[in-house]
Amino acid sequence: MTPFGERLRAAVAANGRLCVGIDPHASLLADWGLPDNPTGLEGFADAVIRAAEGRVAVVKPQVAFFERHGSAGIAVLERVIRRAREAGILVIADAKRGDIGSTLDGYAEAWLEATSSLASDAMTVSAYQGVGSLAPAVERAHRNGAGLFVLSATSNPESARVQTAVDADGATVAAVVAADVAALGAAAARRDTWSSFGLVIGATVPLAEVGLDPDTLPAVPVLAPGFGHQGGQLTALDAHYGPLAERTLASVSRSVLAAGPDGLVAVIERHQRELVA
Repeated sequence: MTPFGERLRAAVAANGRLCVGIDPHASLLADWGLPDNPTGLEGFADAVIRAAEGRVAVVKPQVAFFERHGSAGIAVLERVIRRAREAGILVIADAKRGDIGSTLDGYAEAWLEATSSLASDAMTVSAYQGVGSLAPAVERAHRNGAGLFVLSATSNPESARVQTAVDADGATVAAVVAADVAALGAAAARRDTWSSFGLVIGATVPLAEVGLDPDTLPAVPVLAPGFGHQGGQLTALDAHYGPLAERTLASVSRSVLAAGPDGLVAVIERHQRELVA
């Protein structure tokens, strides 16, 4: 299997840097005239996939909004992931899992193992216990040609106290995580391709203020939430992320989904134009 980083690079070259979230909030389902049940989830997600097909490189289902419906919601998510991948769209499962040992391996088996009904191209993970604790997921990602996006510097205001804390060498927590993730992709950097192991860095996070230096992160892809409702501007992506910009996925959810099923395509196409403005 071609490594995720290389597949992501090809997908971005073909369809741009936009990543569309599939986030069936109860309020959005109501706005769309859909019931807040598995049938509504499936109709919502299918509409997003149809609008995204051939227009965006990546979709990102927010796992929580399917999990809240129990096993029936997970069954819908299985079908959503399969349909998106069959449509040629890469899928990042926004699961934000994190643990150690066999527990983390269980999460990775669910989301990254090719034979799993939830198999995705990549998943989001948390490294609060250290990037080394992600070793089981890293191993499964390598084996299945999948990827990981590790939380590093997030847009929520509560994050700063933890993520900008410094170690004995003066490096922030965000920078330590970023450096360890960059090391996972060292071989990709030497081949001048994209790593399969990326970072989540919010669009409203001033990189220098959290101790992140883009020049030290060769080959690392970035998943960038925080555009639209949270204040990030798509037209500012290149300036904000600097050397990381070409490998940065602009993750948009509410700004697209609020347009309703009939407005998705128009907003997606407008956002794509903003990214190249």
